[in-house]
Amino acid sequence: MENACHLSEADLTNYTKQVFGSDYAISQITRLNGGAQKVVYQLDFLNGFSCMLYVWDLSMNYFREEIEHSDHDMRSYGADLFGENNRVLTQLGIPTPELYNLNLERREYAFDYALVERIGGGKAEDYFAHPDTAEQQRLFRRIGEMIANMHDCARDVHGRPGQIKPPQKSCQQELVDNALRQITYAASYLPEIAAAQEGLMSVLQECSSRIRPRTSYGLIHGELGPDHILVNANLEPYLIDIEGVTYFDIEHEHSFLEFRFGEHYRYFRQDHLDPDRMAFYRLHHHLSLIGGGLKLLHRGFPDRQLAQGIVDHHLKCALKYVHNRQIL
Repeated sequence: MENACHLSEADLTNYTKQVFGSDYAISQITRLNGGAQKVVYQLDFLNGFSCMLYVWDLSMNYFREEIEHSDHDMRSYGADLFGENNRVLTQLGIPTPELYNLNLERREYAFDYALVERIGGGKAEDYFAHPDTAEQQRLFRRIGEMIANMHDCARDVHGRPGQIKPPQKSCQQELVDNALRQITYAASYLPEIAAAQEGLMSVLQECSSRIRPRTSYGLIHGELGPDHILVNANLEPYLIDIEGVTYFDIEHEHSFLEFRFGEHYRYFRQDHLDPDRMAFYRLHHHLSLIGGGLKLLHRGFPDRQLAQGIVDHHLKCALKYVHNRQIL
């Protein structure tokens, strides 16, 4: 076995045998690319079984600084959140890969790790241009049903499923604060944002002021793009990267789905969404992704083309709010 992993060969061998049994011997370890917040490996075994190893190593997280200084109520990183949200989603019948074991001991290592089911197949984004229209429609309808079932799980306060006390701020105020931080950060590097800074802040506050209080919040993924849905051989969708699952305005999710899924969003569209919240969250996503993309560029994210594309696209979208002085 070629070892290129966070755990030593001996420790990983002992760990997998404790979880699965002595008949499971690792034949290959493959680190998967693309993750910005946790490290993911695929483990293949001599008996034909395979699974995933998730590692929450904060030193390798591209948003370490923000995590270390974030409001605890808004935290969306950590193995403890993954374990809790996996349990919640599983109990609610929302498909997500099975959690085989979660190690939070930190005796030998300064990070948490877990063994998780491997879903054979691709991601939802692979079906955007699928040649079989009927198969494509069947998948996106199933995704739509899964999202609707999740959003229908509601409670009267927003926050993480395991959160005991209600957050001090409303949904939109938490994100106004975040958007202002992203504008300030981006203005230091992008002259276009610096020139439009006051206008963006004004439009942001205007959008926020239109939102009326509510007392029901749905369960959302928090960053539900087509790369966060795995699809197995039976066209069954599974949610991954679930650390950010929380009770929140479902418009936050729908406004994200809208631009991440493009024309395929028609399978998820709902008639009862609040247009003022949709407008506010659209703008917030653009501002947040400008800041997030810049941080990836500044912190050595390997796919620089992807990060630059995120910045360029959302910069254009955000500036339209100021140039046209209207909510798109």
